[in-house]
Amino acid sequence: MLDSILVWFRRDLRDDDNAALAEALRRGRRVHCVFIFDRDILDALPSPADRRVDFIHRSVGELDAALLARGGGLIVAHGRAGDEIPRLGRQLGVDAVFANRDYEPSAKARDAQVAAALAAYGIGFESFKDQVIFDGAEVLTQAGRPYTVFTPYRNAWLKRLGGDDLAPADAAAGGAGKGALQAPPAALAGLPTLAALGFVPTGLDRLAIVPGMSGARALLDDFRGRLGRYHEQRDYPALRGVSYLSVHLRFGTVSIRQLVALAQAQVRQGGDAAAGAQVWLSELVWRDFYFMILDQFPHVVGHAFKREFERVEWESSARADADFSAWCAGRTGYPLVDAAMRQLAYSGYMHNRLRMVAASFLCKDLGIDWRRGEEFFAAQLNDFDLAANNGGWQWSASTGCDAQPWFRIFNPVTQSERFDPQGRFIRRYVPELQNVPDRHIHAPWCMSVAEQSACGVLIGRDYPPPLVDHAAARTRTLARYGVVKDADDKR
Repeated sequence: MLDSILVWFRRDLRDDDNAALAEALRRGRRVHCVFIFDRDILDALPSPADRRVDFIHRSVGELDAALLARGGGLIVAHGRAGDEIPRLGRQLGVDAVFANRDYEPSAKARDAQVAAALAAYGIGFESFKDQVIFDGAEVLTQAGRPYTVFTPYRNAWLKRLGGDDLAPADAAAGGAGKGALQAPPAALAGLPTLAALGFVPTGLDRLAIVPGMSGARALLDDFRGRLGRYHEQRDYPALRGVSYLSVHLRFGTVSIRQLVALAQAQVRQGGDAAAGAQVWLSELVWRDFYFMILDQFPHVVGHAFKREFERVEWESSARADADFSAWCAGRTGYPLVDAAMRQLAYSGYMHNRLRMVAASFLCKDLGIDWRRGEEFFAAQLNDFDLAANNGGWQWSASTGCDAQPWFRIFNPVTQSERFDPQGRFIRRYVPELQNVPDRHIHAPWCMSVAEQSACGVLIGRDYPPPLVDHAAARTRTLARYGVVKDADDKR
């Protein structure tokens, strides 16, 4: 039994089913809690109007209130985590700092630095698995290596999954509650305002984004009734077919164990909801898969997982820069791509099907390096997660593990016709096409000038013509990737 433990909250902003908190309450007599608004992260953000910081700030406030109701509270600091955690550990006289594991290379380096600094003061550092179901060496091939193909990984993951893996952390820790949460010392109490952190409100209420554990619970309650239709509706952006929990998973205001347990229970129960739950469970396994890839193959940050694709020659002209700017602004002339990019700009969210369509268009229609798109999404997405964002972009660019084959190229028009057949989503975000009939909404440049006039939208004046001809772009892309594959085949 340790006398005093400091729990360092990071991307786990909840007081229930939290592995580090549960272990601290089981093993420590007195438990302090802290969250650091890390300047190493915040100072690099380009705008004070960052929805993620707003979301975190409000979620931290809710976490503080929850801990207060349990007799404790949250110390909130604004500084470099590498400095603040050792300083607080020493100031509070703790025996150890507990935190839930992070798998990003920069986070792993930060934690190693913090652990070393704490050790100099005789303070321990322990990390726990919390944001994934399995990590490290828990799911390996028969040869003892990490998987690089999803389907066998998923099969091994599901085979290994047992009830203990999904037990709430409080129960898995043997019944948390032996230790007592501590209120912050008076000098360390209080949540700094968003303004004090250098940021401004971003209209989350206007976007119907509810931060914190309460927001996650509301979304999950809503999704339960739709889970059975997930497999039928998840690819249609105009429908409310997905859970919308991604930002809550990103910041840990909901437990991944809870979500997997829900999906698994529905699958086992059978009936009408089982098919949807099975597909959703597979998507949750993809999430673990990408975390594993990032953890085991950190070279994916900034580099192709398949190293031969480092030799792909991407477009790098002034024309490519102009095309990239048009893509960012939702002005490509392809309505579904533009609607997706405008949804992102407006809300910080993009439907998963549209992430694939938009990414494929950038890499395989415009021939622009996937890393530029990855960086743009990283700056815009509320739910930005390095593992998933990198994995998704490398899948679309065919440079990643188990990626879309390089010769498979999404057609933005047929994708639009299939997944937004009436153009409901397009009209929501590209209002200049509001009056275009369904038969032309996916390729409005095919209308005659008379038809364009009748719809009140002239291509080239009110809405841009296509940046590229898809058929011609496809030919160029096959040649671009083919050079790399031919070189490999001849080796």
